[in-house]
Amino acid sequence: MFSGPPSYGDALQPGSTTYYSAEPELDEHRHAIHAHSLPRATGTVTVPSSNENATLRLTAQEDKIELPVYSTGAVIAGTVELAKTDHIFAVDIAVEGRVKVHELGEGGHIETPISIGTVQLWKKGDDTGCPGTLPFSVTLPTTFRDDDQSHPLPPSHSVSLEGVPGFDADIDYTISAHIKSKKFGLPIGSTTVSTPFIYQPRSRPAHRTPTPLECEKAGFIERPGWKVFRSVVKAHPNTGFQDIGVKLYIPESRIFYLADPIPFHITFESTTPQSLTEFMPFGPSGDLHATRLQLMRQSAADVRGEFILGTKTNIWRNDIIGEGSFEQTAEGATWVSFSGSIPIKPVKVTGFKLRHFSVTDALLLEVTPPDATTSPFVSIWETIVVRLTTDAWVEDGRGV
Repeated sequence: MFSGPPSYGDALQPGSTTYYSAEPELDEHRHAIHAHSLPRATGTVTVPSSNENATLRLTAQEDKIELPVYSTGAVIAGTVELAKTDHIFAVDIAVEGRVKVHELGEGGHIETPISIGTVQLWKKGDDTGCPGTLPFSVTLPTTFRDDDQSHPLPPSHSVSLEGVPGFDADIDYTISAHIKSKKFGLPIGSTTVSTPFIYQPRSRPAHRTPTPLECEKAGFIERPGWKVFRSVVKAHPNTGFQDIGVKLYIPESRIFYLADPIPFHITFESTTPQSLTEFMPFGPSGDLHATRLQLMRQSAADVRGEFILGTKTNIWRNDIIGEGSFEQTAEGATWVSFSGSIPIKPVKVTGFKLRHFSVTDALLLEVTPPDATTSPFVSIWETIVVRLTTDAWVEDGRGV
């Protein structure tokens, strides 16, 4: 059976939402950028302090970018350059992130720190002077801890829902150099130079997309690599028509590269030819356009993390990021089959799940007659949670 069936305005229920663990699933690979995998970027991002006493220089960046960009397990490398080294007592590099969620109305605000690390580059000794240039490197972790639970380091992301109830949710990252000074043993001030950076974790499917299914006398032939999800379009009582069975086939992994269309097959069947004939105007090839298969993205925020009368207090927005197209493949007296694909609109991030903020992608199958009072069939909304990856499957798994 399908997991769910939330309507377009409902939140994806906990039971229908994939748990995003810190480790890749069997059908997914997580990849760090290695020096031998991609040509090394040679650009530099330079950030001066407001008093021009210090400069933060970040290397291995693409040319002409506004902010530094890092991926899974990347090394943040560069130098701190000091115009004046007199009286400097210590120099540190700090890398941190924040998850900020603000519910509009009376929901409140919560901010979760993502502590990545602090590295001391130099500290004054008895006979040493501070160098004018201090190199550094910090490796980004793949996970962080929140409320005693481990989560994958989430991507830089921002989303909002206008109105009341509504929300603003942001995930951002910063790297900062802190230069502390002392004179005669007393603090005389400090200089901080910092810049936001973009974190873009990368992943790819562990398996290639299976080859399309073939049709036989009663629909598609099931085989490994594909999974069938079954549902029923109920006929209204006393109409004399029978229910319509629906079999939706999608790749078994449910993990898809975000730049490739999602393939699918679907069969509608009944026990009588009359029932199928009556349903056809509501099917994919019908004039009523009642059947749709879409890719929906749900962004959810929850400041309180509570349940009231058994209902979670989160707020969400749903966006359609893909619309399926159907092509009839074969038919019989009591069944008809279609094949198709869902092109995915451009998106910058893939799904993640945090305590107060999550992004979940799901296929949404709808059969919604335009006039429920006269239709012989009842509407259905069914969801299947899927995952998107930033990169395509490759045979040797390299190149990310």
